[in-house]
Amino acid sequence: MALRTVTRKLGNKFFPLLSSTSHLHSHATSFGFKEVKEEEKAAMVGNVFSNVASNYDLMNDLMSAGLHRLWKDRLVSKLNPFPGMKHLDVAGGTGDVAFRILERINRVKQRGIQRDFEDILEAETKIYVCDINPNMLNVGKQRALQKDGSLVWVEGNAESLGFQNDSMDGYTIAFGIRNVTHIEKVLSEAHRVLKRGGRFLCLELSHVGIPVFKELYDLYSFSVIPSMGEMVAGDRESYQYLVESIRRFPTQEKFASMIADAGFQKVEYENLVGGVVAVHSGVKI
Repeated sequence: MALRTVTRKLGNKFFPLLSSTSHLHSHATSFGFKEVKEEEKAAMVGNVFSNVASNYDLMNDLMSAGLHRLWKDRLVSKLNPFPGMKHLDVAGGTGDVAFRILERINRVKQRGIQRDFEDILEAETKIYVCDINPNMLNVGKQRALQKDGSLVWVEGNAESLGFQNDSMDGYTIAFGIRNVTHIEKVLSEAHRVLKRGGRFLCLELSHVGIPVFKELYDLYSFSVIPSMGEMVAGDRESYQYLVESIRRFPTQEKFASMIADAGFQKVEYENLVGGVVAVHSGVKI
């Protein structure tokens, strides 16, 4: 694992590519390796996730050999959730991250908080699970039947959230931001809804820097994953898109600069498994 801290430089001197509006526009209108109209992308991505919703968790286990569970654990450990917090988990329809946050909060409460105070904190704790896709949300709701009432399920768009300014203590998005039309709008919205001192955390499939490992990873991604999607979920095209969308996502340094451009401070990222995934973080000051 490698932890990188990104220091902002005036004028984007060290990140000239991110100064280009055309670069952001080009990325924002990609659908995998295809170029599509902006107004078409949301519907196309929506179709992908409607198709994969019922097999989403199973395919995550198969594609990552179960490692996605450890990656999500790492994301939540960096968040360091606490009783009484208001948290927003975006693109989290199946509830994987939200359940982990709730379990972490419950462990904190079990360490000896006085009962009366615990009841107050439990009433105040809210974890909002926001997803644009109702099929993904339905999967999470079904899994949450025995879960805590602190979970609130919201259908919404990451680019235009229906939450008040300065209302959240934390914001997470796992494996979702590469699928949006405008990454910069998502980051701006994340900054808007967070309170001062609130933390932004993003877990996303990223770019491998070790040449030999990259070749093996590319071979696995393009040869195995779409075939696995066809065999298990009966859907090769959706998983072909998911693989291609990773390659179109900005590199770790470029994405970190975008987070800083959105107004976040103390921006850093941590590579996991050689950069197959990365945890990006920032704080609203």
